[in-house]
Amino acid sequence: MRNATKFTAVVLATGALTLGLTACGSDKDSASSDTSGPLVVAASPTPHAEILTFVKDNLAQKAGLDLEVKEFTDYVTPNTATEDGSVGANYFQNQPYLDDFNKKNGTHIVPAVTVHLEPLGLYSHKVKSADALKSGATIAVPNDSVNEARALKLLAANGIITLKDGVGNEATPADITKNPKDLKFKELEAAQTPRSLDDVDAAVINGNYALEADLSPAKDALVSESPKDNPYGNFLAVKEGSEDDPRVAKLAKLLTSAEVRKFIEDKYDGSVIPSF
Repeated sequence: MRNATKFTAVVLATGALTLGLTACGSDKDSASSDTSGPLVVAASPTPHAEILTFVKDNLAQKAGLDLEVKEFTDYVTPNTATEDGSVGANYFQNQPYLDDFNKKNGTHIVPAVTVHLEPLGLYSHKVKSADALKSGATIAVPNDSVNEARALKLLAANGIITLKDGVGNEATPADITKNPKDLKFKELEAAQTPRSLDDVDAAVINGNYALEADLSPAKDALVSESPKDNPYGNFLAVKEGSEDDPRVAKLAKLLTSAEVRKFIEDKYDGSVIPSF
């Protein structure tokens, strides 16, 4: 049983809204200087909180780290909670997503250490291969700008669609130049994409949500991202000004230890890949 406190986006919506209204006046130098208490880390349940719980239960005490893990089920609240000091760090995101989030929300979150990659994959309950997708099929994709672009680039890399030359992390279906099967795209919150599989022909699903839905990116995905030169590694992140917090330094060292590498490789069997 995980030693973690679970939160939902609904419960924390008020806090997120409050930050949204005040983010423009946020002081990036106001990160707490009190490092005497536990380091509270916000994390997605799978695999981030599982990895952190392994560290907490097996490595933290010996390293002199008091670690507390809080689980969040969305991609917004961990950053807003880190910005307003409700938590000391978070572990759930990649650099393109963070860059986009900081730009749009006026937040000041920075990476501390990259830990792992969760390959994005295309899944289906209706076909056994990407080639079997029928003309006019509907594909669910995440609706946040970075993950939607990532999903479209995954489809393009596998010859399913063609994107405009030079399109970056803001690609949308409007940037598709060739769509031989006349695919339709249904934009959903990333967490909802696994639940859509019975209603659409296929869905592009983030690795953590695939694992939570008992889907294996290594075994069940019709196509998936290559880990080579992949910019979407997930990292521990903090508010700017907290990079030198000794608790953060201890956790960063533990998250990139040989013990954590073995835990990731043994538990996830290629569905989560160490990045260190």
